[in-house]
Amino acid sequence: MRQQHLRQMIAQQAARMMAEEGIADYAYAKRKAARQLGADDVHCLPTNAEIEQELKLYNDIYADENDHAGRLRRLRSDALVIMRLLERFNPQLTGPVLEGTAGRYAETDIHLFADSLKDVEIFLLNNEIPYHVAEKTYRFGNDRRKIPMFTLEGPHGAIRLSVFGVDDSRRAPRSLLGNGAQQRAAVTVVEALLNHQG
Repeated sequence: MRQQHLRQMIAQQAARMMAEEGIADYAYAKRKAARQLGADDVHCLPTNAEIEQELKLYNDIYADENDHAGRLRRLRSDALVIMRLLERFNPQLTGPVLEGTAGRYAETDIHLFADSLKDVEIFLLNNEIPYHVAEKTYRFGNDRRKIPMFTLEGPHGAIRLSVFGVDDSRRAPRSLLGNGAQQRAAVTVVEALLNHQG
């Protein structure tokens, strides 16, 4: 019982840090929260899904509904502009901006699909879109793969473009929440979300 209570406290603290400090890494947030609460038992660490649930609850309680809805609308609108621009690469929105849990410092994640990384890079250069290059590790089943990523500076925060191979459009990487594959949304779905938000 004590272990379950501590697990919930860690999840709540991790969610608060993610919402208020802009921490995006679940593992880092839960380790930091556990240290702050003096918990050294790894069995007390919550799952990413438990933290996500607490994050939604935190937003429901503490985030001004109009402010949160407005932020989400702005981030989804920014994503839609980029997705339309990069339509030839079959862009798919994913992560907190799609799921509606984006906090104050959320980054927007978009998956692109191309025969070559150079195709995307040349497109960005030709359109004079500044970017930073990095890599992000994704899990496909039990395999981990490093995927190249371009980060753009959007009007309301960073927009991360992970560039997958064309065949990867048929199978999404594993969700960080541990509940199957990541959700993805094409341009038409994001348009519908924005129309529904009003």
